[in-house]
Amino acid sequence: MFDRIRISPSILSSDFMNLEREVRSCEEAGADWLHVDVMDGHFVPNLTIGVPVESQLASIARIPLDVHLMISNPLVQLPWFLTCKPAVVTVHWEALGRDGASAVDDAREVVRIVHEAGSKAGIALKPDTPVDVLAPTIDAWDMVLVMSVFPGFSGQSYIPESAERVGRVAALARAAGTAPLIQVDGGMNATTAAYVGAQGADVIVAGNGIFKADDRAAAIEGIRCSAERSRSAAKEA
Repeated sequence: MFDRIRISPSILSSDFMNLEREVRSCEEAGADWLHVDVMDGHFVPNLTIGVPVESQLASIARIPLDVHLMISNPLVQLPWFLTCKPAVVTVHWEALGRDGASAVDDAREVVRIVHEAGSKAGIALKPDTPVDVLAPTIDAWDMVLVMSVFPGFSGQSYIPESAERVGRVAALARAAGTAPLIQVDGGMNATTAAYVGAQGADVIVAGNGIFKADDRAAAIEGIRCSAERSRSAAKEA
């Protein structure tokens, strides 16, 4: 028996003029988490939201916040985003190891800061970052986010090689005797969720696949069921 696949709608695709309405819509549609896309205009070529909006979301959301920091200086800004107690905060591996420190040392410091604040710690990989970079710290993370598009903009197409990368993360974790959640973000819908579900994904982030759907509850359930069916089939094979 496996836990059900979690669905985390990405607010990057939502109506920013009506965020409370959008949050309520996700909750009523059966979302498990709310994916909060933080972009600084430097680490990625887009600028979205910061701590004030995250705090407002935390004050109204009835489901956990899943905060994805696409920023260049996570060690500096982490404490800001942890003040409202999000369930999960994810930083990018590519943003670590700067200013003379090693990426591994920075990674362990990120985990320490996040855990001391009472949140779960996630690490994200861009599509062109080798999965094996996580080997020294795989046992420290609560979640690994495999980006199935290059971060920065919503509405991109799923990169087919992403499912194989999910499988490599799962294998790396098994070899280390650990089992972080594996999240996938980018181009997710009922079709692509099946690919990553079969390889061990636990959390699916979807933007347009949910917010642009006529029936958001049906979209969420369709993504979840597709991923769970493929996961079950893979386990039975």
